[in-house]
Amino acid sequence: MSIKVIKDKCIGCKLCIKSCPFGIITVDNKLAMIGEGCNLCGACVPSCKFGAIVIEREQVVLKDYSGYRGVWVFAEQRKGKVEGVAYELLGEGRKLADRLQVPLSAVLLGQNVAEQATELIAHGADKVYLYDDPVLANFQDDTYGEVFIKLVEEEKPEIILIGATSIGRSLAPKIALRVRTGLTADCTGLEVDTLNRNLLQTRPAFGGNIMATIICPNYRPQMATVRHKVMKKAVRQADHKGEIIKKQFDFTAISIKTKVLNIVEEVTKTINIAEADIIVSGGRGMGGPENFKLLEELAQVLGGAVGSSRAAVDAGWMPYSHQVGQTGRTVCPKLYIACGISGAIQHLVGMQSSDVIVAINKDAQAPIFKLATFGIEGDVLQVVPALTKQFKKVLGGDY
Repeated sequence: MSIKVIKDKCIGCKLCIKSCPFGIITVDNKLAMIGEGCNLCGACVPSCKFGAIVIEREQVVLKDYSGYRGVWVFAEQRKGKVEGVAYELLGEGRKLADRLQVPLSAVLLGQNVAEQATELIAHGADKVYLYDDPVLANFQDDTYGEVFIKLVEEEKPEIILIGATSIGRSLAPKIALRVRTGLTADCTGLEVDTLNRNLLQTRPAFGGNIMATIICPNYRPQMATVRHKVMKKAVRQADHKGEIIKKQFDFTAISIKTKVLNIVEEVTKTINIAEADIIVSGGRGMGGPENFKLLEELAQVLGGAVGSSRAAVDAGWMPYSHQVGQTGRTVCPKLYIACGISGAIQHLVGMQSSDVIVAINKDAQAPIFKLATFGIEGDVLQVVPALTKQFKKVLGGDY
């Protein structure tokens, strides 16, 4: 779309200046001028009584997408092992594929990952497109992107699901741009309209205050990234039958602009929060970074991980890798203990699927108590050490 001012109709009345929410319209020699920064909101169009401002929309000729069929899952792997989010997507993808009466396929790229393809079949995939090559040992946008795009052009799936991980968030936009389709990021719910074969992609919007359902009716494939731990893993069925399709790609035909020199892993004393069954999380109510040691002690006794609210991360008390929430990690542990966390909506979005939520806060009106399974009103600096002491007695062990 584009916006323009018709010179013969504009009289320089300046009404459009008042209507522009961005303040980028000026009048020079009785002619309205629209400056840089216009997002085509259209507020100025009805304000002009003389019809001098118009938005022109380019006519798009839609392709025939009737030949696009099938649900795909990107089977993200690291160090030759498929990540848990892929099995979650297979579980959800199975439901969508069954409703659309199409095959469920997984796309696996890596080196020495043939055994993982068998696991993908056991977890519900009807087909696995397998690319096993040393060039694909480590994720790179250039290599993974080109391989995936070529496969999409050859096989034409109607739905592609990718984990909303650091890899998925890098790969998905590249694919969507090149195949000229839409992409909905960080979905927390998926459904399908079987009549129109549209994927109904639900995600939090406006800081989690509303849930928006997005569709992509005019383009294929329909693409979505899905947050880790918001969906249940597919159940392994050893007798499930499927086909492993071995593929090859000519990497000499593309320009690889980057090279992985080294991978530095973060060293932590506790478990990765994305995989933890128990998480002890702290917020601004902890009072300072030194008090997070109390949470580390409790997490160690319980065999869990330490999480954090965004406020604590922004204050520099905890690293970003521990952040739980809409702008951090989405978690789904069996037990989530929220210590000194008031319950901002963006934090709740990231942990509300936990099986059991225990909230500790001295403010009885804190929003977290509305979501909590159990609530403890009190000072976290007193309650947490008491819990740690009691759990040591009950669980035993050398700490």
